[in-house]
Amino acid sequence: MIWLILGVLLWSSAHLFKRLAPEARANMGDKGKGLVALALLVSVVLMVIGYRAADYIAVYEPPYFLRHLNNLLMLFALYFTSPGPSKGALFYKMRHPMLTGFKIWAAAHLLVNGDLASLILFGGLLAWAVIEVITINKSEPDWRPNEKGPIAKDAMFFVASIVLLGVIGYIHGLIGPSPFPG
Repeated sequence: MIWLILGVLLWSSAHLFKRLAPEARANMGDKGKGLVALALLVSVVLMVIGYRAADYIAVYEPPYFLRHLNNLLMLFALYFTSPGPSKGALFYKMRHPMLTGFKIWAAAHLLVNGDLASLILFGGLLAWAVIEVITINKSEPDWRPNEKGPIAKDAMFFVASIVLLGVIGYIHGLIGPSPFPG
């Protein structure tokens, strides 16, 4: 579990570094982008290794029907992480659509995974996303929404999210449990 915890902490630290230590980040210049990207890559590797190696320690048993809710939430998570909300007509005033999608993704996975490693991974990443939104809002209070786009953009990205959900679900089933009941 130590690798998993270190991965979540490194992910959070690398993302928050720019806002919590802006002078230190600015002093790094352009090479800082590469170092942050490397830290994020290492964090993902640590999370994957840690999660896959963790012993299964049950904390709660999720009801089977929550798989359906998980899949519906995943559709919205994919949509919010797409350019759709900022380019369309429905959610163009939303400040953090990608982080909203990330929070939905993490919460959806907490609904269907009741083991300790999942609570550390998805709960830790959900906590990071909440802290990230608060930090961004405090450090950049003068935000303005995007221009309203056409509803066709929303529809296009929503359809793309449906297709992507199918592809990701298929791959998910190849490397782990299938997210599609039945």
